[in-house]
Amino acid sequence: MDIQGAVNEGYEPVRDAFARNFEVLGDRGAAVAVYRDGRKVVDLWAGTKDANGSEPWTAGTAQIVRSTTKGVAAAVALLLQQRGLLDLDAPVASYWPEFKAGGKDRTLVRHLLAHQAGVPALDRGLTVAQAADGVSGARAVAAQRAFWEPGTAHGYHAQTFSWLLSELVLRATGRTVGGILAEEIAEPLGLDFWIGLPEGEEHRVGRVAPVEPPAGAGLLKTRPRRNVSEAYADPESLTRRAFAAIDPLPDENDPAYRAAELPASAGIGTARALARFYAATIGVVEDGARIFTPATTALAGTEFAAGADRVLVVNTRFGPGYMLHGPASPLLSPASFGHPGRGGSLAFADPEAGVGFGYVTNAHAKSVTADPRAQALVRALRGCLADA
Repeated sequence: MDIQGAVNEGYEPVRDAFARNFEVLGDRGAAVAVYRDGRKVVDLWAGTKDANGSEPWTAGTAQIVRSTTKGVAAAVALLLQQRGLLDLDAPVASYWPEFKAGGKDRTLVRHLLAHQAGVPALDRGLTVAQAADGVSGARAVAAQRAFWEPGTAHGYHAQTFSWLLSELVLRATGRTVGGILAEEIAEPLGLDFWIGLPEGEEHRVGRVAPVEPPAGAGLLKTRPRRNVSEAYADPESLTRRAFAAIDPLPDENDPAYRAAELPASAGIGTARALARFYAATIGVVEDGARIFTPATTALAGTEFAAGADRVLVVNTRFGPGYMLHGPASPLLSPASFGHPGRGGSLAFADPEAGVGFGYVTNAHAKSVTADPRAQALVRALRGCLADA
């Protein structure tokens, strides 16, 4: 595999792990980037732009990153909190009165961000058109009865997080998550990342496809426990219903879907943008830009919910919109905050190590929170930092 890009001295093991992902773990087109103390130290890409194509991946190739989008979108909420425009301890209904329905009147903003709102699924799934229209999703989650008393448990809001966060931000500011991201985070930082892909950027985006791991790739370590497998197989389980809140599943290569503002699942960007974004959440990047104050950085990594996840059926940890380091989603260290994307992508910050990390791929495997390719890169990076 012809690996493009560069690594700084001392980070060569990340390049080796990236190459092995193609040679052994079945990657087809991917990129990885790392920032350390505000400086880019890894920037690599290889393979093809389309999972089943032949056009080369280039320095500017972007991909859909599924739930890795959630961590970027969460920065919009925390930026509003930082400015005093959003109170995490206020009832959601104080911004969005219709949300009181179905036993959700005591739901706080912090519950919504930490997957404790009790509405990970819908009694009736939305079509792709409804999911993307900016109205139907908010109406559906506002009317939905809570599956548990908000704030008393947590369960991954895989798809409904899109409409919960979008409507909350809209009610608080009159603006959209994608619009705030573009104008106040992506543009100032020079990030190639979008929630709602502009038509003029469509040519840069590769086509994704599901892939099976190659035989003998050593992926049996990630085989889920029986109860997890059963939850995904049972169409009546909260697990299946949460991921099927958009029904049928969308075509992620459809330009109309990519143009939709879906902060839970449809962000599109480069590994370089994700690494730079997370670097700017924990400090100053190369040109002096940053996103969060130190207090907001500390808040981003604060545990809001932990333990048995009613949707993912494993133990998970969440902060305000961010998944935190743990056995189900290993990041760099217990200080890390970020988000994986189902199928492979991963991005996070580690304030103690001064690291911003981003990995994107067009080859979507069956992994949900701990893809072997992303984990191989994280292990290699951990080793580089230990040797430094």
